Amino acid sequence: MDPLEDDDRPLRPEEMLRLIEEQQATTSKRLGGDPLLTYTPWGIAWAVGFGALFLNYTYGFLPRGAALSVLFSLMILALAISSFAQRTVSSQVRGESAERGMMYGFAWMFGLGGMIALGVRLSPQLPADETGLLWAAGSMTVVAALYIAGGAVWRVRTMFYLGAGVAVLNMIGVVVGPAAHALLMSVGAGGAFVAIGVVQRVRRDGA
Repeated sequence: MDPLEDDDRPLRPEEMLRLIEEQQATTSKRLGGDPLLTYTPWGIAWAVGFGALFLNYTYGFLPRGAALSVLFSLMILALAISSFAQRTVSSQVRGESAERGMMYGFAWMFGLGGMIALGVRLSPQLPADETGLLWAAGSMTVVAALYIAGGAVWRVRTMFYLGAGVAVLNMIGVVVGPAAHALLMSVGAGGAFVAIGVVQRVRRDGA
């Protein structure tokens, strides 16, 4: 049989389905971004930053202002890294998807900007411990809401569930108190984001 004639034969339904699945997997891998850069920087920022805040609340090892400075500096760095990773992905996308990504980026800017304005306004009226909780819990509320929204917009379940998990831990921590909040954010949120980033990167590379 002529091999050229065999190549020209119509694909069977199961072969067509397999080809579609392979193309979808390839596209998802190319446009989905690097999970190690999307999740892990946030996890490290929270593990270290909230860890410093927990040490302040529990043992007084660091001044409160220094601990908050470490936390927010690392969060800004994490935002820059994850934004760079998403911008690299978005450069391969045009039209409605690119516009949606740009709007989502502005949501982060305005959300965190509003939190900073609220913190500056209310901090002088609160005790020191409650001031730290206001800044920490307020920023995590913005992060959780935007992760949930991002997961819903792009239909990324991991992103949605991580945002929901952060929201639950954040609410529990606010009710229990500043030290518990810092510990939950450091170990729970930080550890989860680092683990998810590493595991998804390994799975993606092995696919």
